[in-house]
Amino acid sequence: MRILLLGSRMEGKSSSGNTILGKEEFDTSGQTAECVKREGETAGRHITVVEAPGWIRTRSVENTPECDKQELVLSVTLCPPGPHAVLLVIHSDQSFTETHRRAAQEHLELLGERVWSHTIVLFTWGDRLGNTTIEQHIEREGKALQRVVEKCGNRYHVVENDKSDGGQVTELLEKIEEMVAGNRGHHFDGKIMKELMMRKK
Repeated sequence: MRILLLGSRMEGKSSSGNTILGKEEFDTSGQTAECVKREGETAGRHITVVEAPGWIRTRSVENTPECDKQELVLSVTLCPPGPHAVLLVIHSDQSFTETHRRAAQEHLELLGERVWSHTIVLFTWGDRLGNTTIEQHIEREGKALQRVVEKCGNRYHVVENDKSDGGQVTELLEKIEEMVAGNRGHHFDGKIMKELMMRKK
């Protein structure tokens, strides 16, 4: 199974990669400047996880450096023939405004409009929600977050990044399989991205 982690900076992408693989494969100490690819065995499956550099959550895509945008587009081709799932990583402990929504949408759509049918929102630091369910959190955050979740076909999952699996990763992998089945078994196509990159050059 091939998974691509996208999101703005400091949302917990590297930690989520470690949670999914069940070991410390991604460096969580600083910013990810270029794509990082790691592999491992989880829940009896061979998993490839690619993490792309994050964008600044309040900045539109025009203000993101060209090299970061290229890395984001390149990330899809690092898990050929393309990722089964794109996980849009969002910190569950921070507010999510219309500015954040616009930034997320613009950056994801560098990969084309079709990316949404392969995307699941991954909420990190679920332990900080306390007694609030994720559904209550989405409701409470308001329209901006609800619109992102809707764009992802109401697919979302919560992880607690500092606890050992306890079924949370297996459940995520099941949601990914369900989504792939809903996409008639198709992954997100990396070939198209390669062509786009060639054209840009």
